[in-house]
Amino acid sequence: MSPPIAPVGWSRWLVPPAALSIHLSIGQAYAWSVFKPPLEDALGLSGTQSALPFQLGIVMLGLSAAFGGTLVERRGPRWAMTVALVCFSSGFLLSALGAATQQFWLIVLGYGFVGGIGLGIGYISPVSTLIKWFPDRPGMATGIAIMGFGGGALIASPWSAQMLESFGSDSKGIALAFLVHGLSYAVFMLLGVLLVRVPRPRTEEQRANGSPAPAAGPQVSARQALRTPQVSARQALRTPQFWLLWVVLCMNVTAGIGILEKAAPMITDFFAGTSTPVSVTAAAGFVALLSAANMAGRIGWSSTSDLIGRKNIYRVYLGVGTLMYALIALVGDSSKPLFVLCALVILSFYGGGFATIPAYLKDLFGTYQVGAIHGRLLTAWSTAGVLGPLIVNWIADRQEEAGKDGADLYGTSLLIMMGLLVIGFVANELVRPVHPSHHLGDVTAQKGAPDVRQQQSESA
Repeated sequence: MSPPIAPVGWSRWLVPPAALSIHLSIGQAYAWSVFKPPLEDALGLSGTQSALPFQLGIVMLGLSAAFGGTLVERRGPRWAMTVALVCFSSGFLLSALGAATQQFWLIVLGYGFVGGIGLGIGYISPVSTLIKWFPDRPGMATGIAIMGFGGGALIASPWSAQMLESFGSDSKGIALAFLVHGLSYAVFMLLGVLLVRVPRPRTEEQRANGSPAPAAGPQVSARQALRTPQVSARQALRTPQFWLLWVVLCMNVTAGIGILEKAAPMITDFFAGTSTPVSVTAAAGFVALLSAANMAGRIGWSSTSDLIGRKNIYRVYLGVGTLMYALIALVGDSSKPLFVLCALVILSFYGGGFATIPAYLKDLFGTYQVGAIHGRLLTAWSTAGVLGPLIVNWIADRQEEAGKDGADLYGTSLLIMMGLLVIGFVANELVRPVHPSHHLGDVTAQKGAPDVRQQQSESA
């Protein structure tokens, strides 16, 4: 399936909606918790068991993005979005069969393994295409799409809850809800598959229009394009910049997901012994607020990075994030508004970090294989997805066994999160421009390396 070339006059503003159709769909992953209690009751599962499909899905997201990134770059966004559609929807259909037959392993296989591959391929599918369409505002462009992943749960959570209420929360009702999800997301994601286009090469656009104005919007000049470093995915792995950014992303995500995964019980525990305890309804509202902050941070902070620079915005994420955790640790249980505000800021940085990292990669490695490089970097997410919840839950369990309660359950975890953010801050400070020895122009003798000037003129 060859990448579809945009016709003359094609608006680049049609590409973000195509990306959003994919990310809003796969963002359903953040709403998995809606299915946990019904599955536990219907199939007799423990809380740990019911989390397996989600955990495997996040692991497969990172692995499929890492190993499939180069193939996504080679085959183009339409191929990648099609693969994401087939895998993600098939995962729900397999899960529906598993729920109907009460075979939990089929749900793990479907939602976790097959659907997780769709998550990873779908997540990186529009990244390099958006950057090529918006070379003047890469942070904003990727933020728009990745915002959809953060906001997908805001749609999926109430929708899933309503279906379970209508169909029933037994195994047959769950199976029907999975079936509706699989078919509905297939139709919605198909819109993105049909709509996505890649920019026309600049020389073709000049020939078609009789002028140098390209269809892809603002361009960098030819001289700037030739100065822009272009690094292959293979070479990127050999640079310290890649691994420093891996640490930066892992630390930022670990700090955010530690709160996100434990949000409702955390705020309940913090204020359980006060005169203003938090009800179950209020805790659920707090989770919804965190999701909104996660989504808003993806577009807000990533767009801000276009103005102040990627390194500076990560100084904000990691430096101010450390301060927010310190405030929660010191006075969080004495002021509910302060606790909520600090958590919202941390989750906005969590979402912003995801949306900004593709533009950071573009700044350092160029647009040549930025999608493939991004896919490899997402292994940091897989690591953080295990590390963050493990730190918070394991320490809370140990503290509870020691007879502690309330905010004391989380004091050590908060200190660890502060330390991780400091590590990320230092790693970000160490990032420097990539050495010219890694640039594509210096490795063109390697097998399959394309003509540099042609590649840069097309991706400019």
